[in-house]
Amino acid sequence: MGVIAVGIGVVFGVSLGLLASALRGWVEEVIMRMSDFTFAFPAILSAIMMTAVFGPSMVNAIIAIGIFNIPTFARITRASANAVWAREYIMAARACGKNRFSITLQHVLPNILGVLTVQATIQFALAILAEAALSYLGLGTQPPQPSWGRMLSDAQTLMFQAPLLAVFPGVAIALSVLGLNLLGDGLRDVMDPRLSRQR
Repeated sequence: MGVIAVGIGVVFGVSLGLLASALRGWVEEVIMRMSDFTFAFPAILSAIMMTAVFGPSMVNAIIAIGIFNIPTFARITRASANAVWAREYIMAARACGKNRFSITLQHVLPNILGVLTVQATIQFALAILAEAALSYLGLGTQPPQPSWGRMLSDAQTLMFQAPLLAVFPGVAIALSVLGLNLLGDGLRDVMDPRLSRQR
């Protein structure tokens, strides 16, 4: 679920961010204002609205979390791409007659992959938390499909008889999120040339 939700954000968000950075002008303004509008509806609120219309399911939860990831990746992609567009080698590529589409694919995107990879690991951790919260509220994954949030919800009534039923899924969520955050920090340290020069 986390992979698909983050994948939705990466595919659409990165595409919109690259488009905004390459074309600028009114296209950039429209995309950024759409991102601001999407930020007004958090993942859980979007899932509640979707489940009110389509019913609670894993698919609706994935779509809601994925839609919430799109503006995050769009903004990060645009900011990183704008920094790359100001570099000298981009000016040289434009002087050679390359159009904006080919420059974006050949020069801009490869130079921001490190930032996007780090952000993807962070959003993966947030997607796990969001899915667990939605399943806990009964809006995400439905039985008989397993979910850590659903396990926590079911364990509420047995807290005094079998407390380990709540401990294990809670520890699994905490370790997964912690591990992904540490992975993101490690990838940032590896992929940032400024930090590597300091070492």
